[in-house]
Amino acid sequence: MSGIRIDVLTLFPEAFTGPLDVSIIKRARDDGLLDLHLHDIREHAADRHRSVDDYPFGGGQGMVMRVDVLHRALVHVQAQAQPVGHVIYLSPQGEVLTDALVRQLARYPRLVLVSGRYEGVDERFIEHCVDREVSIGDFILTGGEIPAMVLIDAVTRHVPGALGDALSPTEESFAGGLLEHPHYTRPAEYNGWNVPDVLLSGHHAQILKWQREQRLARTRRKRPDLLGHWPSPLDLPEVE
Repeated sequence: MSGIRIDVLTLFPEAFTGPLDVSIIKRARDDGLLDLHLHDIREHAADRHRSVDDYPFGGGQGMVMRVDVLHRALVHVQAQAQPVGHVIYLSPQGEVLTDALVRQLARYPRLVLVSGRYEGVDERFIEHCVDREVSIGDFILTGGEIPAMVLIDAVTRHVPGALGDALSPTEESFAGGLLEHPHYTRPAEYNGWNVPDVLLSGHHAQILKWQREQRLARTRRKRPDLLGHWPSPLDLPEVE
């Protein structure tokens, strides 16, 4: 069973301790489906102060991460394994991380994530070393570590075997462009709140039809912007 290797270049490797050591991500790491490596960018600074940033040319607020330090760090990491990996810089200016993009990234055997800080990184690093910029939304965070964790979590779920149930990624929200249908479990009645009768019927075809209708109705109500993928209910796949 093949997995994915993800290298993260960061000034704060310790930030990843905890969130990536529990639940599905921990199990994927233990099973060899996620081979995660954290690298401290500061180890590639050349001066005794381990400087990784400097004032921007032309003036302006804040500091900018240096291209020479970043490039040395990247070359060092890429040399540790083959292939060299798809290099992603986590940036609010990148393409927004969507379910479709996550599924695409999960097909790479190796990803190299670069977490920026301060006002960002020297543009020359992006131009010459980065394959793709990715954003988790139109807002600003203090650094790229949290976006990197979000990307790692989302991608790992699509590595074959990581969820245990091979069908899980195909049935959840955004799969096929629609939100997921509602879920219910025991007790069937609580406080006068009842589970829909169809789910207790044991009629598999009717349940699938109900789930399909609920996905469309829920998407229309909560996220109508997604409905471009399904122009009308007739475009939904038929239940066999």
